[in-house]
Amino acid sequence: MKVLLVEDDPAMRSTLERALGRRGLRVDVCGDGARALAAWRESAPNVVILDLTLPGLDGLQVLEQARRGGMDTPVLILTARGTVGDRVIGLNTGADDYLPKPFDLDELVARLQALGRRRGDTRDDPAARALNVGRLRLEKESGAVYFGDEVLELTPRETALLQALMGRPGHAVPKEKLFELVFPGQDDVHYEAIEVVVYRLRKKLAHTGTTLMTLRGLGYLLKSA
Repeated sequence: MKVLLVEDDPAMRSTLERALGRRGLRVDVCGDGARALAAWRESAPNVVILDLTLPGLDGLQVLEQARRGGMDTPVLILTARGTVGDRVIGLNTGADDYLPKPFDLDELVARLQALGRRRGDTRDDPAARALNVGRLRLEKESGAVYFGDEVLELTPRETALLQALMGRPGHAVPKEKLFELVFPGQDDVHYEAIEVVVYRLRKKLAHTGTTLMTLRGLGYLLKSA
C-alpha cells in the first residue's frame, strides 16, 4: 500500500517514514501544505496521512481543496489537536479517520490498512460510495457534490447540510438536527446561522432541478423535480 505523509515536523516525518517503511508500506513525504495537493496528485497514494498544522495551507484547507477537486483518497488526520470539536470539523471537511498525537504505531498501521480495505470494498459499489437525489450525487469518501459531471463549489458547512438532507430525500430534517451537524460543538454560533447556510445552499442548487424547501415548524427537506 502506498501512503502520502504530509507532516511539517522533520523529526516526526523522518521517523514515520522509516517506521512505516519497515512495516511494508511505500511512503512519500511532503512537509508543506502549499505543496501537498501537487504531491497528492503526483504520488497517487492509497491513503493520505495529513497533519493539521502545516506551513502555507493548514491541513483542513488542503483537505477541503482536495475534496472540492474530486480527490477521493481516504485521509487519516494525524495531529496534536485532539478535542472533539477538532475531530468533528476534520471529519465534516472530508477526513475518513482521526488519530491524535501521541499515538501507537501499531494502531496507526491498523487504521491505514482499514482505510485501504474500505476503499477497495466500496470502489465498485455505487450505492455504498454515493448518495443520489435527482441529478445530484454526493461522493461519501471525498465529500464532493456533482450535478451531472459538474462539481458544485460548496463550503464544508454547505456540504454537511446537503449530506444530511440527501440522506433523507423528501423527508423533513429538523432545524435543530441540522444545526448540530453544520455547527458541531460551536456554542458561540447563533441558532439562526443555519438559515444563512440554507439560503446560500439554496442559491447554489437553483440550476440543478433540486429544491431545498422550508417546512415551517418541521425543518427543511430536499426535493428533486
